[in-house]
Amino acid sequence: MIRAGIIGATGYAGNELVRILLGHKDVEIGWVSSRSYTGQDYAGIYQNFYQIVDLPCRGEELSALAEEVDVIFTATPQGYLASLVSEEILSKVKIVDLSADFRIKDAGRYEEWYGIEHKTPQFLGEAVYGLCEVNREKIKEARLIANPGCYPTCSVLSIAPLLKKGIIDPASIIIDAKSGTSGAGRGAKTDNLFCEVNESVKAYGVAVHRHTPEIEDQLGYIAGKPVMLNFTPHLIPMNRGILVTAYASVARETSDEEIRAAYEECYDNEQFVRVLKDGICPQTRWVEGSNYVDVNVKLDKRTGRVIMMGALDNLVKGAAGQAVQNMNLLFGLSEAEGLRQPPMFP
Repeated sequence: MIRAGIIGATGYAGNELVRILLGHKDVEIGWVSSRSYTGQDYAGIYQNFYQIVDLPCRGEELSALAEEVDVIFTATPQGYLASLVSEEILSKVKIVDLSADFRIKDAGRYEEWYGIEHKTPQFLGEAVYGLCEVNREKIKEARLIANPGCYPTCSVLSIAPLLKKGIIDPASIIIDAKSGTSGAGRGAKTDNLFCEVNESVKAYGVAVHRHTPEIEDQLGYIAGKPVMLNFTPHLIPMNRGILVTAYASVARETSDEEIRAAYEECYDNEQFVRVLKDGICPQTRWVEGSNYVDVNVKLDKRTGRVIMMGALDNLVKGAAGQAVQNMNLLFGLSEAEGLRQPPMFP
């Protein structure tokens, strides 16, 4: 059995990790950790685990905790892991980090967008960006995984097939994205109160959202050259889900058949990316609670642009599910182990 530990287990992503790992036949949860709830019973914080999880919340002494498990998931604020990770720790345990600390390879770029100093830039080159559909082979050999952000996962998977084929102009990409409120975390914030969110939709982080450089970097690797784009997220009054609608101008003459073939070729062997039938638009309700991403595409011949669409659950494929998918690859397991649950509806 693989022994796993979760630092930041009392956040929404940490809670989802616990739920998924409980159903994983090859994993035992060794401990859960939380700075805010140290010493409290985990099932007293999340009562859905009453009589299921009998663990107290440990503190966040990373070096000591690493002695007890084979893999650590860090569902923590930006800067936590970067301030503590060391060669000694990585020699003991594999780490899947759900923060942004190791997603951006340029420490200066990270510091510019996140406003904090990167304490361990020496590990940036080693860390593997954990988008399994793109970096599968690199992930298998890694010690440190940078689990992708929810918006970048949906954006990159929605756009990648046409970028890879050179069908769209990278300089013309615009991404309009919408997320449920769980994406903002569990912390008490006025902007996330029911009365503030309900019956309203708003854009936020306009032109400054921190996932922008992550999306640009990953699409740039696929395009083979730097990408600069517009990314605008919106908050929707629902618990879970991300919907991305991305636009780009075609770079050359193309057809509906070529565009569709690009998606089918790219994702034909991918269990968790579903290319929908022609004319069917992705919806968050059909991926909720699952590790699936639904994508589709439409060529607008009138304007010479392509509309690329994707939907996922921000807490599963956008966070915890993808982290488990990465863990499976790290330990040579079936990539889908523990993640085969179909989407739940209603």
